[in-house]
Amino acid sequence: MSPTRRQFILAGAATALLAACGSDEAKVKYQLAVRLPNSPLLVPGESRIAVSLVQDETLVASGPSTLKAEIVDAEGKRVTRATAEQHNTGISPAYWPFRFSIGTSGFYRLKISGADPQTGDFGVYDFSQVAMPHIGATLAPFDTPTVDDHRGVEPYCSLTPDPCPLHDVTLTQALSSGKPLVFMVGTPAHCQTGACAPALEFLVNSHQRVGDAAVMVHADVYADNAGTEYAPIVTSLGLDYEPVAYFANPGGQIVDRLDGIWDQAELDERLNAFLG
Repeated sequence: MSPTRRQFILAGAATALLAACGSDEAKVKYQLAVRLPNSPLLVPGESRIAVSLVQDETLVASGPSTLKAEIVDAEGKRVTRATAEQHNTGISPAYWPFRFSIGTSGFYRLKISGADPQTGDFGVYDFSQVAMPHIGATLAPFDTPTVDDHRGVEPYCSLTPDPCPLHDVTLTQALSSGKPLVFMVGTPAHCQTGACAPALEFLVNSHQRVGDAAVMVHADVYADNAGTEYAPIVTSLGLDYEPVAYFANPGGQIVDRLDGIWDQAELDERLNAFLG
């Protein structure tokens, strides 16, 4: 989880041409930023890829309300289509999360309508090639820091001005509770993308909303206030990016996941679907 690997890549650093939504205005040049870590993450099945738009080397705060894309394989053959709505509820910059299903490992391209055709490359990997927890895998018990026992992680939660309330139980205890679980790993104080603090705040809001319907646990990334030593949970999960939120059923199986960036609206949407 080196600093370079924790940064989200600008896929292809290419120029995208996206028409202003709902108008005949002149096309505006953007760069397409794919919000995925530069490491094996996606496996066959349902995938989520969030993209942001870059203009003048700055992630834009808003843009088209909808982006449409084709997902093509390495030979340029269309595999599926996907549509993403703009999300920026309580967060800036805006992003667009595409969800689609791919059944075979390989290299693919997310082709945004009107964008440079060389943008949006990503890989879908065989399960044996992905070390990090993926959809379908089972979360292993781990004694994450709690209010009563920081387990050598100081501070146990870097959210300011006050630690978040999602440290009452360990991940081990949450997995044995018999309830649905949302487990987030992220460091509000040291996140390079600026997405961790609002992501955690959104999760706290959702926790207040759903109450005891689900157990929610947060674990910080660093074991020290200077951000020089990783917390044990990072090694245990094999993570090299943040933030991530796992949605696991009472048996610990991961049924959904949010990576890199999410807003309050998308989190609530996925949480509502998760809890049924």
